[in-house]
Amino acid sequence: MDKNTVIGFILIGLVLFVFTWLNRPSPEQLEARRLQDSIARTEQIKQLEEIPLQKERIPAGETDNATAVSDSMRTVERENIFGVFAASMEGTEEIVGLENERLEIRISNKGGQVSYVRLKEYTTHDSLPLVLFDGEESKLNFTLITATNRIVNTADLYFTPLQGDDPQTIVMRLNAGEDSYLDFVYTLNANDYMLSYTIRGHGLNGVLAPSTNALDLTWEQLVRQQEKGRKYEDQYTGLYYKFMADDVESLSQSGNKSERVSNRLRWIAYKDKFFSTILISDDGFESTTLDSRQLTSGTYLKHFNTLSSLPFDLQGKEPTSLRYYFGPNRYSQLRGYDKEAAAGEELNLEKLVPLGASVFRWVNQYVILPIFDFLCRHIGSMGLVIFLLTLIVKTILFPLTYKSYMSSAKMRVLRPQVEEINAKYPGQDKALDRQKATMELYKRAGANPMSGCLPMLIQMPILIALYMLFPASIELRQQSFLWAQDLSAYDAIISWSANIPIVSSYFGNHVSLFCLLMVAVNIIYAKFNMELTNTGQQQMPGMKFMMVYMMPLMLLVFLNQSASGLSYYYFISTLITIIQTFSFRFFINEEKLLAKLEAHKKKPMKKSGFMKRLEEMQKQQQEVLRQQQNQKKKR
Repeated sequence: MDKNTVIGFILIGLVLFVFTWLNRPSPEQLEARRLQDSIARTEQIKQLEEIPLQKERIPAGETDNATAVSDSMRTVERENIFGVFAASMEGTEEIVGLENERLEIRISNKGGQVSYVRLKEYTTHDSLPLVLFDGEESKLNFTLITATNRIVNTADLYFTPLQGDDPQTIVMRLNAGEDSYLDFVYTLNANDYMLSYTIRGHGLNGVLAPSTNALDLTWEQLVRQQEKGRKYEDQYTGLYYKFMADDVESLSQSGNKSERVSNRLRWIAYKDKFFSTILISDDGFESTTLDSRQLTSGTYLKHFNTLSSLPFDLQGKEPTSLRYYFGPNRYSQLRGYDKEAAAGEELNLEKLVPLGASVFRWVNQYVILPIFDFLCRHIGSMGLVIFLLTLIVKTILFPLTYKSYMSSAKMRVLRPQVEEINAKYPGQDKALDRQKATMELYKRAGANPMSGCLPMLIQMPILIALYMLFPASIELRQQSFLWAQDLSAYDAIISWSANIPIVSSYFGNHVSLFCLLMVAVNIIYAKFNMELTNTGQQQMPGMKFMMVYMMPLMLLVFLNQSASGLSYYYFISTLITIIQTFSFRFFINEEKLLAKLEAHKKKPMKKSGFMKRLEEMQKQQQEVLRQQQNQKKKR
């Protein structure tokens, strides 16, 4: 073969490669083609199912011949459609079970899939067995493309149950001809919420398409309502997923949402408020489409659906390794699965527990949760645990609370002098002079108005972190305290069934007692605090009404349907703050404080960089105001 011939073959090959690459179908076209094939296959199955109906209309004398013909037609048609999988199209559903101390799992031979999961240690809010799903509520299907280019769905096929070597192992085998089969292997370890799920093929070279290197999967599930209060539970129910080498994300938990993810995913979770079904892949999910649909009525909260692809070894040398997690969203439980994980291989399942973002999650994870877990291990009453946790937090924050009170006390004892300044510089046109004189008074007395706000700002991350913690804590679930039967749900003392527009949607059809008590002590504290922080300066119109009444009433609307444990925490926290404030007022002698401030006025003033900048800004403001006033006079 001469050089020109070789070059010609290379050019022809290059042209064919470029032509094939340019004309390859897009992912959308592949999905459309797959849908068309699925529709065609469904139509063929429908025609097969209609054959017995046609046979019933045949005269009695011709029944035997018709039966033989119809059976023969069904066999031929089935073999044309499903090839070597034709024999697996008919069968009787059988259920086999796996069980340990925590889970009861049932596996159906139709589709070889998990069809039922019950968590033994938990019950629903109305004391029924806590079942994550049963029967048609959950479906997992793999699409197989045969060597004859036929599409077969595992959900339509009947597997053969086999007992594994381990009594805790079940093998679901899909026969595909002589010495050819596809195995789904399930293994449930003792005292664990994790179910091992392995897919392995044997002798499938001539059965499936030679180009098969992945299995397309469809996984859908209806999420049951398990808790009291549909709206509140729905807020914490969502579809979460973790990238192979990145963080955990989720679809919007409100309304309907669909998203296509091109990067590989490590796991996909169908999460309820306190329980999750998680599918984990060691090799990762590829080209994934995630879909979440909100259900507004009935016994289900949401419908989740996933379309994805998993690597598959047609030679059968390397299994496709998956794991199911069926269990509670308990932080310590989920974090425990990463104890022996190598760096970069962590599952990070604990991020399903909503502890807040950034600094708030850090505070919960490293400060609040260790204390909370310690108290839970040694104290049986969750009401007492919340009380002690609140007391510990308020003790830690005591220096900041004291500093904030002292700042307001300084402002208060200086109020008569501030009122004198107000009388000396009345009117809006002297506002800058009045402000300058007031700031000069505070500076000479050693009182900083900002020193009362800073301690409050430092406390905010802890207060917000606790707001995130209590509704997400499964430890509060079905734990009673005083009149509250379940600290993770609302504690209604008054309920009604009538639907009241707007009220029922945002407030609910009940009144929660702990929430009511929390609002009452907030009103008391707000009124008392407004008097304490009155510095004599003019306030915005309506500010007192907003702070004393409007803000607590807004809390009543926001928290009436939330966890009673959260309202109980706010009630105790505000009550302790009131007691601290009264104690400060009783023990701090304001006459001595005023004398101390007066003595400070006589000391030589040292201007800090901040005060210098503040004075410079005030001078600039005054200069701008004077210029504006001069321009008005000229006009």
